[in-house]
Amino acid sequence: MQRVCFLLKVRADRLDEYRARHAVVWPEMLDALTAAGWHNYSLFLREDGLLVGYLETEDFAAAQARMAATDVNARWQKEMAPFFESLEGARPDEAMRPLTEVFHLA
Repeated sequence: MQRVCFLLKVRADRLDEYRARHAVVWPEMLDALTAAGWHNYSLFLREDGLLVGYLETEDFAAAQARMAATDVNARWQKEMAPFFESLEGARPDEAMRPLTEVFHLA
C-alpha cells in the first residue's frame, strides 16, 4: 500500500466555506473515491489555509487517473478550484504533488 501526503493552500477568505463543503461531501464523490482506490483519505486544515491531505492506495497515479475519468470528479474540482491559491490553471486534484516520505513507524 502506498501512503501519499500532499499540500495545497486554501484561500484565507474561504476557510469557513471550505470546511462547510467538506462536512457534506457529495455521496457520489465519496463512492467514486472509494471505487478509484482511495483509502484512509483525510484532509487537515490549518488556520492559515495550509491543507494537508493523506491517503493510502495501491497506485496513486492509477487512482488519480480513475478519478479524473469520472464526471462527479470534474464537477467537484470545478466547484473547489476557487477555494485554492496558486493552482496556476490546474484543477486542485492536478495540483497535488506528493511529498517524499522520509520516515514511517510501522
